[in-house]
Amino acid sequence: MTRLREELEAADDRRRFGTGWLSGTAALVLAVIGLAAVLCLRYPDVLTVPDARAFYHVGYIRAALQLALIAGFLLGIVSISLRENKALGFAAIAIILVATILGGSRATARFDVDADVYFGLDWFLLNVLFTGMIFIPLERIFYLREQPVFRFEWREDLFYFFVSSMFVQVLTYLSLAPSMAVLQHTKWEGFRAAVGSQPLPLQFLEIMFLTDFVQYWLHRGFHRSSWLWKFHAVHHSAQRMDWAAGARMHFIEIVVLRGFTVVPMYVMGFTPTAMYAYIFFVYLFSTFVHANLRWKFGRWSAWFVTPRFHHWHHGIEREAIDVNFAVHFPVLDRMFGTYYLPPDEKWPEGYGIGGHPVPKGYWRQMLYPFRGK
Repeated sequence: MTRLREELEAADDRRRFGTGWLSGTAALVLAVIGLAAVLCLRYPDVLTVPDARAFYHVGYIRAALQLALIAGFLLGIVSISLRENKALGFAAIAIILVATILGGSRATARFDVDADVYFGLDWFLLNVLFTGMIFIPLERIFYLREQPVFRFEWREDLFYFFVSSMFVQVLTYLSLAPSMAVLQHTKWEGFRAAVGSQPLPLQFLEIMFLTDFVQYWLHRGFHRSSWLWKFHAVHHSAQRMDWAAGARMHFIEIVVLRGFTVVPMYVMGFTPTAMYAYIFFVYLFSTFVHANLRWKFGRWSAWFVTPRFHHWHHGIEREAIDVNFAVHFPVLDRMFGTYYLPPDEKWPEGYGIGGHPVPKGYWRQMLYPFRGK
């Protein structure tokens, strides 16, 4: 594993076209995706999200999986023939062979199943594929800082993606269980019906404003409380900003944020369609504002959160401390005195926390808030 990691994080001169690094990396990515897809086909009851199963077309999945496994195998052969260190190619081919032994594209697939306990391996694949396919090319073309895809601490952030996706059922339960309890002891049928009968775009905008107002104060509270800060410090420990950095959040913070945003919106009566639309939007938007993109938005920056606005929230400079808490609308920071955005298009010099007190590694970071001083 160490040799494989070193190969993925190889220096620039060892990643040039023709060295076998690109083909080897692509082969390894396709192999891992292929193996995960095969596992989802074999064990859909425990590895796939029930709400997503109805949308899966088994025929298309099989065809795409077959192409991925064949392409990964061929690219692995190319990498082995070109590269002095054969780790990438051999690892990819080994994983593809395991996927093939487990059934490959012919693995059993029955998505009309039900299970009380499930993990979101399919959700993890969709998360990484969708956001990666969008933001990796954009960051390679319009980068703010030149840094490789497998940059410093990429494994930690990818693991955050993995854990939050795999435990989607736990997160959903901890987020929505309080709303069930509230609804059982309230009689807001008329109010909830009125909220849910509004046009979908209006509901979407209302959710944006209401959740931003709530998250502004929650976010500010996480910065001001020494106990809460230790949970939020995990998110701020990222020393590189890109599309994956936004996934670095402590499990407890995710539960608290969802509990104070999703629960009120559900209790108030916003329709599931409006809420799902907002969740999908904020998921992409959060990835966007953390991205390593140099785009300038001019006057729009005064009205909507942009990457530069949020990068200053993560900046390591003194002037970046406790500023720019808004998720969508910077007007909240203007109203409450926490707005900071230099007029000269300046970006932070670096990211993280002074002294970098948060330890490296996912499990150490999960335990960090519970440690003594």
